Amino acid sequence: MFESLSDGLQSAFKSLSGKGKLTEGNMRDGLDIVQKSMLEADVSYSVVQDFMKRVSEKALGKRVLLSLRPHEELVNIVHSELISILGPVDPSLHLKSEGPTIIMLCGLQGSGKTTTCGKLSQLLKEENIKPLLVAADLQRPAAIEQLHVIGRQLDVPVYSEPDNKDPVAVCKAGVDKARAEGARVVILDTAGRLAIDEELMSELKRIDKKVSPDQVYLVVDGMTGQDAVNSAGKFNETLELDGVIMTKLDGDARGGALLSVKHVTGVPIKFIGTGEHFDALEPFRPEGMAGRILQMGDIVAAAREAHRIVDEKEREELEAKMASGDFTLDDFKNMMEKVAKPGLMGRMMGLMPGMGQFKDVLESDEASKGIKQTIGAINAMTMEERSNPKIIDAHRRTRIARGAGVQTPVVSQLIKQFDVMKPLMQGMAGGGMGDRMKMMQQLQSSGALTDPNMRGMKTKQSTGKRLSNAERAQLKKERDRMKRKMKRKK
Repeated sequence: MFESLSDGLQSAFKSLSGKGKLTEGNMRDGLDIVQKSMLEADVSYSVVQDFMKRVSEKALGKRVLLSLRPHEELVNIVHSELISILGPVDPSLHLKSEGPTIIMLCGLQGSGKTTTCGKLSQLLKEENIKPLLVAADLQRPAAIEQLHVIGRQLDVPVYSEPDNKDPVAVCKAGVDKARAEGARVVILDTAGRLAIDEELMSELKRIDKKVSPDQVYLVVDGMTGQDAVNSAGKFNETLELDGVIMTKLDGDARGGALLSVKHVTGVPIKFIGTGEHFDALEPFRPEGMAGRILQMGDIVAAAREAHRIVDEKEREELEAKMASGDFTLDDFKNMMEKVAKPGLMGRMMGLMPGMGQFKDVLESDEASKGIKQTIGAINAMTMEERSNPKIIDAHRRTRIARGAGVQTPVVSQLIKQFDVMKPLMQGMAGGGMGDRMKMMQQLQSSGALTDPNMRGMKTKQSTGKRLSNAERAQLKKERDRMKRKMKRKK
């Protein structure tokens, strides 16, 4: 997502860093790169013009030009203006206290509308709210069955009338059903078309008038570029949209549509789809998205992903074990099994500042194979060995490797990595967000995330060389410091 735009903006910032003297000419060169990057990312021309006007006014000011670190000042300016373009946004659904809240989804065929019904349902279920889905796309018989399949997968009820040809009647009956069953939310999956036409708009207007949905969201395909922006404008003229849900931002989308929709149409982006799985839908946050574009990460989104895979009780128990030093290989295995969910670890790393370089690596087949081998090796250990890896001698390593179907060095490397990670994770449990980010960087420098023996975890940026004596000494010093810190806490 936004890789080309992010790289272009980083090039602009780097062109200004290290300059002995910054002039207006230097700054204009950097701003030209920013403008070119946005146009290449398919951002609407009018949006680029307005954005560059505001950035230029601030960047060419005396405070910036005389700054000791002008490139950092430019980063702050661009970050602020990106937030301004994307927001403000209220991502809440504004659920009513009484009666069902009616959410109507509309969009062109192929935008991912029916799948988004499932993703919204997943978000609601995580808040202990069970919705009812209404199959009102009567143009495609397969759409009704698709929604029923999604409902069965998520254990969410689906209302449909396959023989009824009136979508308004189906929607009204679906809302009555939701009201009778006490459902707090009802989601209407309306019909789409290959292109906007009068028949489609007329049908949607009738549903809007007769059913009176509380929220109307347009689902658009982020990979269609400015066509998505044009669609949003035309749908908004007919329905007065409450928001846009932009899908397929995990693909080759250049990001221009996302940066253009709010500015061009006035309709905010409420949610973004970042994958095929039902948990790959995020409430849209301008601050977080601006951070991702500028490769600064999105800690709030990362924390949200972490809470989605580990509930509060599990998290508290895990942190208590980590802080007390009772964290074992069995606990480590349980963590690995949770984050091994397809796409999750890559998504997490993409949200962490400075860790985006590992995203593609962690989503590779080799990385998945490495995680499975690690879990297999731990499964082949006795409970005593998992609790106290120090007793695993050469004979035990051979037995474990044979039981897991891996080479002995894989087991040796696992134990070595655990020895490095354990004290650092103890420090993470006891510190705040700043301390945790520091620990993540130390894990990276220790080789725990990039060691070539961890199958698939080596990145392009890595030279694959061993740590220097100085680096090894510094790491040992840090581990010893953590151990002393934990002893004092006890």
